[in-house]
Amino acid sequence: MLTFTNHTLEKLETLLKTAGYKVRYEKGNFKTGACLLQNSKIVVINKFAGLESKINAIAELASELEIDYNLLDEKQISFLQQLKQTKLQL
Repeated sequence: MLTFTNHTLEKLETLLKTAGYKVRYEKGNFKTGACLLQNSKIVVINKFAGLESKINAIAELASELEIDYNLLDEKQISFLQQLKQTKLQL
């Protein structure tokens, strides 16, 4: 279970950045808290979304992305596996 804190948001951002994704906060006309731009490694997060919404949206994206584990350190691999496991349990 994820805690909805700024630290969790930073961990998710760092995970994506380490995996080669660019994380941007923009205002947008999209209903979810984040989106992945087609055929690119850019994640756009709705800057007006609440903290919980941002964390949920990024966590869902991170769990669905094909991330190369060789780019991550042990803590990030464990965190990513936790995200994927959480999705399986839902």
